[in-house]
Amino acid sequence: MHCAACSSRIERVVSGMAGVNHVAVNLTLEQMSCHLDDGGAQSHDIIDRVKQLGFKLTETTETTKSVEFDISGMHCASCSSRIERRLSGLDGVHKAEVNLATATATIEYDPAQMSLRSIRKGIDDLGFSATLAQSGADDFSRKQQETERKLQQMKNTVSLLLLFAGLLFYVSMGEMIGMPLPVAIAPDQAPLAFALCQLFLVLPIMYLGKRFYIDGFSALFRRSPNMDSLIAVGTGAAFLYSCWGLFEIFIGLNVHERVMDLYFESTGILISLVFLGKYFETRSKSRASDAISKLVKLTPDTALLVDGDDLTQIPTDEIEEGDHLLIRSGERIPVDGRFIHGTGSVDESMLTGESLPVEKREGDNGFGGTMVNDGALTLEAMQTGENTLVSKIIRLVQQAQGTKAPIASLADTISYYFVPAVMVIAVVSGLSWYFLGEVGFSQSLRFFIAVLVIACPCAMGLATPTSIMVGTGRGAQLGILVKSSEALQAAEKIDTVVFDKTGTLTKGELQVTHYVSKHESTEKEEHFGLAASIERKSSHPLGQAIVGYAETQNLSILEPEKYEQHEGGGVEGTVAGHTVLVGNLRLLRDKDIVIPQNFIDEEHFSMQGSTVLYLAVDQLFSGIIVLADVLKEDAHASVMKLRNRNYQVIMLTGDNAQTAAAIGELAGVSEVHAEVLPAEKHKKIAELQDSGRKVAMIGDGINDAPALSQADVGIALASGTDIAVESGDFVLMYPHLEGVITAIELSRAVMKNIRQNLFWAFAYNVIGIPVAAGVLVIFGGPGLNPMIAGAAMAASSVSVVSNALRLRLFSR
Repeated sequence: MHCAACSSRIERVVSGMAGVNHVAVNLTLEQMSCHLDDGGAQSHDIIDRVKQLGFKLTETTETTKSVEFDISGMHCASCSSRIERRLSGLDGVHKAEVNLATATATIEYDPAQMSLRSIRKGIDDLGFSATLAQSGADDFSRKQQETERKLQQMKNTVSLLLLFAGLLFYVSMGEMIGMPLPVAIAPDQAPLAFALCQLFLVLPIMYLGKRFYIDGFSALFRRSPNMDSLIAVGTGAAFLYSCWGLFEIFIGLNVHERVMDLYFESTGILISLVFLGKYFETRSKSRASDAISKLVKLTPDTALLVDGDDLTQIPTDEIEEGDHLLIRSGERIPVDGRFIHGTGSVDESMLTGESLPVEKREGDNGFGGTMVNDGALTLEAMQTGENTLVSKIIRLVQQAQGTKAPIASLADTISYYFVPAVMVIAVVSGLSWYFLGEVGFSQSLRFFIAVLVIACPCAMGLATPTSIMVGTGRGAQLGILVKSSEALQAAEKIDTVVFDKTGTLTKGELQVTHYVSKHESTEKEEHFGLAASIERKSSHPLGQAIVGYAETQNLSILEPEKYEQHEGGGVEGTVAGHTVLVGNLRLLRDKDIVIPQNFIDEEHFSMQGSTVLYLAVDQLFSGIIVLADVLKEDAHASVMKLRNRNYQVIMLTGDNAQTAAAIGELAGVSEVHAEVLPAEKHKKIAELQDSGRKVAMIGDGINDAPALSQADVGIALASGTDIAVESGDFVLMYPHLEGVITAIELSRAVMKNIRQNLFWAFAYNVIGIPVAAGVLVIFGGPGLNPMIAGAAMAASSVSVVSNALRLRLFSR
């Protein structure tokens, strides 16, 4: 595919096939996704149909991977045959090819049945040495390498084109700009040599740019012309006209008139400029996927395998679940797993956007691609290959980039009809100037060529997908995963932001906020330790919070000798010879514990959204423990930023009205809906939508799934560890609520960028085509030289891609 006309043509034809209910062709990624119904067209039918259109379509599968090994020790065909036969007999190996000349083996295998380590061991067992040369498991890496090779080839071609084009320009235009030609090829003294010299210089240019003619005329003959067709027809007409002029010079007919009426330079320079523009466009498009490229590069190539007392360096692709890996300071973690030994701080910013390092110890999780800043940690591999967090992020971003935003539909429709319309305009303008303008065939041809080469459907086709590609990639770098371009477009229209309370505005876990004791310091700490000792037997969140607080205060926690739980009241037991009672006011009164009146202030704390527990030791009141699900540190600031941006902010919670109002006031939320069951939250969202609001719902994706799905945009908090939040359109990889603002602002920035691109793409063609057709000449203005028109066309698509790349600078 070379332009939007190509992608639009494929989309229309495939969508018209039986059983195809959805098709999306992405010009930037050069990919097509489609949904097929049972009993309709199959993948091979679609591949054949696309082939008939003149394009090559390859079906990608996730079950088979390809890998290449360098093999040493082979000396003859017998060696290569033995290896090939052995590998082909392994379970899960679909295909094995061993090349004796290059000493390599290429294997296609199913990773669910066969591991890379087993393949290498199979080769080693035969007495040969195998080392991993290049893994084909990563589609993106392979495409990047192909793009780099393509760019290098294009760069070499551009160098040759510019060399020949420069010489051609000097020969054809040199005397006009004060650069005299040698007598042997001077137009006034050796007109035939002058013309032949231009012919011999333009032929290599046309050969180097033969793709325009092969693809362009093929598309034209299939009645589906594209941008290449415009270039091929325009430059081809100029070349044929010049060849006729050369023939007249050769036979001595109108020599001095014809020698000044050659258009070889237009053909050569147009091809060179368009190819140069394509090179810059391809280079810019390759930079649009920089964000994914950086994510891919996070995973190290090798890892240190711990085998008893031995350390062995192995390729990351060979790591298997259960392997123990040593990661030292300054090294990246190769796969996901759990730390089983050591301590250290880990930088997870490249995955979650969280800038501060995270302290890790035994039992904590580690994620592939993150870096150990200091310390040394041993990791037990749990998720490898495509199952790691970084691989899931890459897949999510690629899926989002492959979707099509609704705003692109207009450009797609116009692109489909654009090229045929331009060809009609070019013919009409040329004929009009010749028959009505009476300017002669040569000048009419200039108008015809100028219209063909200035038209640019590429800019329209690249306007939306390139911005989506850069924007979603930049979002991933900031810890914001966008699941679709539709969601990205919808987010800019949001005017109401609804927060779930627990785990979203609050931390989602109870914490001890106050401990008020009637005793002095030593006895106060001892009694809290007794409370924690009795609560260690409890599974209730209140009890776990008390134990957690005691641990942070380094208090002594003992094993209780006796433990009893009072349903709905609290716990009771014996610790170190002391009877301990922790519970609500009713429980202590039932046990005849006398509580001083100044300690009974439940109403005050409940108004703040807190829970009060009473502590008694040896039948005597000791103090009160106040617990609450506290607000996140940035909750109030984030809510106020949203309100200052004129968003209506609402909180939904299942808490009672008093507690909900207290939390809402602390967070700065003006509208609170309390006592809303999880199953009813989506109804509240629907009510807001029915009133004309565009709603974003923010939740943890667990019990908020229906509400997240109901909202115009669902934003799920994954807390940096779980991105499989199916109901969220956006997934925040870190728990800070400022990500909500960043996600909405990213959406606005991307959509603004898309509109800029579309405006430029449409304005360029709307203004450029009439100018090329000679509208200004009618009013006494200048005409447009075809070479300038070609340069403008090349610049238009480059400018659109370059504008999209500005999104890489987007920040919070």
